[in-house]
Amino acid sequence: MTAQNLLSVRNLSVDFPMNRYQGRRGPRFRAVNGVSLDIRPNEILGLVGESGAGKSLTGLALMGLISAPAHMDFDTYEFNGKSLNRTEVEELRGHTISMVFQDPQTSLNPLRSVGDVLVESILRHVDVTPEQARAKALSLLKEVGIPAAEDRLDNYPHEFSGGMRQRVVIALALATEPQLIIADEPTTALDVSVQAQVIGVLKSLSRDKETSVVLVTHDMGVIAESTDRVAVMYAGHIVEIGATEDVLSNPKHPYTKGLLSSTPSIERARDEALYQIPGAMPRPGSIPEGCPFAPRCDRVMEQCRAIRPELRSLGGDREAACYLFDEAGESA
Repeated sequence: MTAQNLLSVRNLSVDFPMNRYQGRRGPRFRAVNGVSLDIRPNEILGLVGESGAGKSLTGLALMGLISAPAHMDFDTYEFNGKSLNRTEVEELRGHTISMVFQDPQTSLNPLRSVGDVLVESILRHVDVTPEQARAKALSLLKEVGIPAAEDRLDNYPHEFSGGMRQRVVIALALATEPQLIIADEPTTALDVSVQAQVIGVLKSLSRDKETSVVLVTHDMGVIAESTDRVAVMYAGHIVEIGATEDVLSNPKHPYTKGLLSSTPSIERARDEALYQIPGAMPRPGSIPEGCPFAPRCDRVMEQCRAIRPELRSLGGDREAACYLFDEAGESA
């Protein structure tokens, strides 16, 4: 960990009980296992992987939003160079770290105007008068590209389109001027053109407000378009991390290669079938002892099944949890 990182977390884990009635006394499975991340100021870091990889849970854990019967733990959590405990992590929530959830329809109260919701959030976290809070709410709607914001401030969520609602949720996340925004699949329910607009808003915020963003998604196209670095997750583990351009142009881990090969491309022949990674994500509680990807990997070795590989440097910013490569990133 270095002072240049906005947030550094080591060995983050999230456990769930196998039997909800036994709670912490009974057997548990680890949905997020040993995740270590550095988030730099003014960057967009992508978390990508299949459904069930642990991406959203990691985002929730970074905000301290894990509650019983689930249990979150970490070795160290540093924000702006200050080491925090679990209670202090939760105190960051809402003003220093904000979140944009996947479905804006469920993030907004249908019985209250978007202006009321924004004003309430501003008054809760910022020392301003109600008049100043309303002016700030209007400014935020303009900032995220809501047309005729003065007229829309008193509208209700159902009076906005899906893309406009997502912009409102982003404005709500910005209301407290956070240093970090965690965006949990913010474009999943939107059509392609609106996706591009929302991604453009997030990129502008990162650039103009110097706000860091953790972008959770399963869409490699969104990753390529919007992120500076990307962490690839599989079965609760980070299997590869590095600069987005490097990872997409020269993937190291077999899982990353499989994800990219299964992504549609205009360069692919029309009659060429998309690659499909064999098998499926392991079920909770049934993750293999060694590399979690070993049962699906076409380059698996004996040691892969026995001992889980740790992330190791491949030079520069690149890291991968794979026995196939030496520290220079070359095939072993």
